Amino acid sequence: MSELFECEHVDLWRSVHGKYWHVVEAKANKSKKSGKLLDLDKWYQEELPTVISSRCDKHVTLSEMVKLMEWKLTRGKFRPRLQQLVGSNSEDTVEKCSTKAFSLLPDVSAAIAELSTLKGIGPATASALLAAGAPEQAAFMSDEAMESIPGLAPIQYTAKHYTLYLDKMLEKTKKLNKADPQQDWTPQRLERCLWALTVAKQQQLPLLKDVDMKGGTVVEDLTDADDRPSKKLKRR
Repeated sequence: MSELFECEHVDLWRSVHGKYWHVVEAKANKSKKSGKLLDLDKWYQEELPTVISSRCDKHVTLSEMVKLMEWKLTRGKFRPRLQQLVGSNSEDTVEKCSTKAFSLLPDVSAAIAELSTLKGIGPATASALLAAGAPEQAAFMSDEAMESIPGLAPIQYTAKHYTLYLDKMLEKTKKLNKADPQQDWTPQRLERCLWALTVAKQQQLPLLKDVDMKGGTVVEDLTDADDRPSKKLKRR
């Protein structure tokens, strides 16, 4: 699953990123458990970052933290007890802790450690919060993205392993921005690409079947007619 991460062709990365919402919708339609994924992912990828950035001191509320956990569990492995633990934190504690975490950036390790003091929050969930508020400095620690990067197996949900993961994501981001005149790549944007390709392959989706990672070939229409997102999704 490491073809994309090792790929140096920016056009291919852009092509995969352009299919992200197709993969999200396909996964959401695949099972009842993932039915909420489309709305939750739109909230996490688009709405939450805007809300966090609009605040004088970046932070999240308890309800936002609970919803973020719901997104994480719907997008990846479902562990219901984690959502209950996160919900048991107090509103004041969540706001103070998340405010301090964002203030510690660019020291991502310190920010992860601060957020991990909250009940139910480990490095992976902490990374999701930081990636929403500072996508240029952090990336969500998803299984799919980590499995796509050589040298990270076996996956460990520790702060140390997250540092290894983020270092590789930052290095790749730097390379892509150096090769791309638009220079709009972030670690979190890379995570979306790696997640999309991994999920498309796992579920045998035809969305990305014609992407040639090694040759650098970009096929403009990678989606069969029946697999195109709804008009509502296109407007998004």
